[in-house]
Amino acid sequence: QVQLVESGGGLVQAGDSLRLSCAASGRTFSRYAMGWFRQAPGKEREFVAAIGWSGSSTYYADSVKGRFTISRDNAKSTVYLQMSTLKAEDTAVYYCVADGRLGTKSGQWNYWGQGTQVTVSS
Repeated sequence: QVQLVESGGGLVQAGDSLRLSCAASGRTFSRYAMGWFRQAPGKEREFVAAIGWSGSSTYYADSVKGRFTISRDNAKSTVYLQMSTLKAEDTAVYYCVADGRLGTKSGQWNYWGQGTQVTVSS
């Protein structure tokens, strides 16, 4: 079992930056791929970014490529999502996920955090 706790969400203005953190506990963090999904009101949950266990492999949704950066610190059992040049359409609840392998579909991830709200005002 892996427990995930997100933090860092909040209300920002368009063009601002924000960094989300996800602290993991439980099984060995460094063995898990990590990622972020988001869900806006009235929309389906969508893939945002993912990172392999070593941190050398990263994947991004086209909508955030070039603006968001995912990273991890295995010593701290924490994964980060640095978000820059935020837009109103980035407004959503952001979920941290973990699993033994990477994937862009929500059903491929077994462990989910409770989510953190990000609101971008235009």
